[in-house]
Amino acid sequence: MRILIITAGSRGDVAPYTGLGRRLLDAGHQTAVAAHPSHAALVGGCGLDYRPVPGDPQGLIRDWSRAASREEAQALRRAYADGLADGVADAVAGGADLLLTAFGPAPLSRTAGEALGIPVIGTYLAPSFATRQFPLPNARNNAGPGPEGNLAAGRDVLGRAEGLFAGSVTRLRARLGLPAGAPSAAADIRPVFHGFSPLVVPRPEDWPSRVEVVGYWWPARPDRWQPPTELVDFLQAGPPPVFIGFGSMAVGEGERLSELVAAAVKRAGVRAVVQAGWAELSGCGDDVLAIGDVPHDWLFPRTAAVVHHAGAGTTAAGLRAGVPALPVPVMADQPFWAARLHRLGVAPRPLPFQDLTAEALGDAITACLSDPAHRHRAAELAHGITAEDGAAPLLAHLGSQGGG
Repeated sequence: MRILIITAGSRGDVAPYTGLGRRLLDAGHQTAVAAHPSHAALVGGCGLDYRPVPGDPQGLIRDWSRAASREEAQALRRAYADGLADGVADAVAGGADLLLTAFGPAPLSRTAGEALGIPVIGTYLAPSFATRQFPLPNARNNAGPGPEGNLAAGRDVLGRAEGLFAGSVTRLRARLGLPAGAPSAAADIRPVFHGFSPLVVPRPEDWPSRVEVVGYWWPARPDRWQPPTELVDFLQAGPPPVFIGFGSMAVGEGERLSELVAAAVKRAGVRAVVQAGWAELSGCGDDVLAIGDVPHDWLFPRTAAVVHHAGAGTTAAGLRAGVPALPVPVMADQPFWAARLHRLGVAPRPLPFQDLTAEALGDAITACLSDPAHRHRAAELAHGITAEDGAAPLLAHLGSQGGG
């Protein structure tokens, strides 16, 4: 089959699909990934075909934070969504027998699939169906307590997500010659596979039967990748360091955060590997090394703990490595994953990014490393997670449909 994976957002929104894509490729399917131009090298470096989708999420976050009014911020989001819609349509028009879609662009993928008669399967990285068991990621705090409050909060999350692309879907339907209004029943996304471990978030019993939780899709390591000599030397020069990185968060705050991290590392008496990320963190001091993108599956097992923004992908990588975590959530789904890490016993209480100081970070790192229960539980959980094969149920489904 010709399979097109459609995703959008930061690196963490793309990397898991490189691993899924490689598994599909190995099973004999022609596999392409449609993503923003900044991810072309990531996709191509893993041996997958790449199709461009307009958009610069880093620039969007920067410009959004500088918007002078709510109207200006909405205009930025609208332009991003419209560009994404056109890009998805063009990518699908390039040819495909099946679309796999991330949650964000799902309304656009569904519309393109309906227009061209191509089935669409959901491949989501975070819980994306309302449930009575917990509020969905990105839930507001005004829905009330208990099971019914959880359900209401989840429905609100889904409604806001649909609303983000409502205007773009309307314009895309007109462009593709579809009637105005809701999509036909045949255009529904089914089934839906959630690419996280049921050991981390068990499948809620009140989810539809067509919705599954299958296990993580691990990012593919770029072909012929080798660790930088400077990093290897640093790791060998002393005890395992703490990893510190905020991924695609804190754009433009690199100088402040670099000084804060250096002071926190000194306060905790540890060594640290700091990932630059979109904040452009730098290393300060003999015990701190700043790096660019390094595969987390290689680096994290060599660390004493991972301090991160609790994005879905980084959270997964830390769990896979079996090392304690210190979540510093910023926005979106990050508070959800941060709370889950604490509940699982692999992390101390989350340190919200807005509360971040050198003293608070240093003391939290000390607390994370000084409790052996965190490391024991992390190792235990990693053993179960690494035994899972998140791609297998999707491959089995394709096989049952005559696609492999």
